[in-house]
Amino acid sequence: MHKIFIDGSAGTTGLRLEERLRERRDITLLTLSEALRKDSQARAQMLNEADAAMLCLPDAAAREAAALVRNPKTVVIDASTAHRTAPGWAYGFPELGAAFRENMTRSRRVAVPGCHASGFIALARPLLQANILSGDALLHCVSVTGYTGGGKAMIAAYESEDRDDALRVPRQYAQEQAHKHLREMTAIAGLSAPPVFCPIVADYPRGIELTIPLHAAQAGASPREILDCYRAAYRDAAAIKVFPEIAAMPPLACHDALHVTVAGNEERLLLVARLDNLGKGASGAAIQCLNLAIGAEETEGLQI
Repeated sequence: MHKIFIDGSAGTTGLRLEERLRERRDITLLTLSEALRKDSQARAQMLNEADAAMLCLPDAAAREAAALVRNPKTVVIDASTAHRTAPGWAYGFPELGAAFRENMTRSRRVAVPGCHASGFIALARPLLQANILSGDALLHCVSVTGYTGGGKAMIAAYESEDRDDALRVPRQYAQEQAHKHLREMTAIAGLSAPPVFCPIVADYPRGIELTIPLHAAQAGASPREILDCYRAAYRDAAAIKVFPEIAAMPPLACHDALHVTVAGNEERLLLVARLDNLGKGASGAAIQCLNLAIGAEETEGLQI
């Protein structure tokens, strides 16, 4: 029986994680009373008692919590942005290859990927690895997401009975091109420059559809060749599925899987990824990281 502590269980991701992990028979959840939830000494005790400590905190708090872990046997799995490109931390995306998977299983520090970043990296990295795209490619992408990705405040705003009518219209955000996922999107994909990123939040709860548009001259490959590249890259992937066309892809209820495909024609292409921002984009990815860290079946507790 593995002892798991969720630090930050009151947040959106933490609540979903706790709900899902309570169903597991191979896990015991360590908990703190409401009175002790913010007590640093009590938290430190739980963090070091756990076989795996799962951080669902803002970046600064996640850094502080990670520093509290002194037990060399405790695996820290951080769902924040704080450590995704930090030295000494494994990036929790095993589908990217044997080196990523091995690093995750050996490391005591694992960073859970960001939701938008997961879609972008899943589309871009295989093409760079296959030299279909070059590392200096100047890419851009559009990502439409449900409002639950914005956390409690955004959820409350969208689900309020007297909400602002402006929320009914999809709206761009992070127009200043400083979105917190850009660093990992660039580094993990293998790009020398960040993409131009246009995230859009829309009036539905869950699901991301992310698109990287390309001119064929940028790619140097046909839609069929790119699709074959994805099929080869994700042949053995537990949580990534490649579809022959957009029409064949299920709706945005992807649960804990990430779906990819290619659309367009011989001149202009659309690389498309779909995922659940609360599934493979958050709690599902965290559970996948946990499974690999504790030696459980990779898909245990996941809905693929």
